[in-house]
Amino acid sequence: MATTRTATTQWQGALLNGSGSVSLDSSGAGAFEISWASRAETAGGRTSPEELIAAAHSSCFSMALSHGLAGTGTPPTSLRTSADVTFQPGEGITGIVLTVKGQVPGITAEQFQQAAETAKATCPVSKALSGTTISLDAELL
Repeated sequence: MATTRTATTQWQGALLNGSGSVSLDSSGAGAFEISWASRAETAGGRTSPEELIAAAHSSCFSMALSHGLAGTGTPPTSLRTSADVTFQPGEGITGIVLTVKGQVPGITAEQFQQAAETAKATCPVSKALSGTTISLDAELL
């Protein structure tokens, strides 16, 4: 069964001096302030589209990797994934770096690397972001 998730942004003013908020409507998890400065300069307690993409990508990748590892009979004890999304004003998103550290009993570092590469290629968010370069750093702990 397909699911649809919804977020809504309310924006006031011009790009450079305006601001707004984005609410996570489907989950009701909250609303987060946004501004151009939080996107192109320093966060200053506000989020950005790129940070939200990083959150989506790191969580999707972790789920895909966990599923892949469990499918081979080696479920992870733990995975810690970060996604660094780089935004260049005037260009857009110029790259994403996924970094994962995992505790997975019964596999080698090479097997973990291969599982991570497969997860990177198959996670739905990676597929949606296929127009940008996605790099991976995987470490078995």
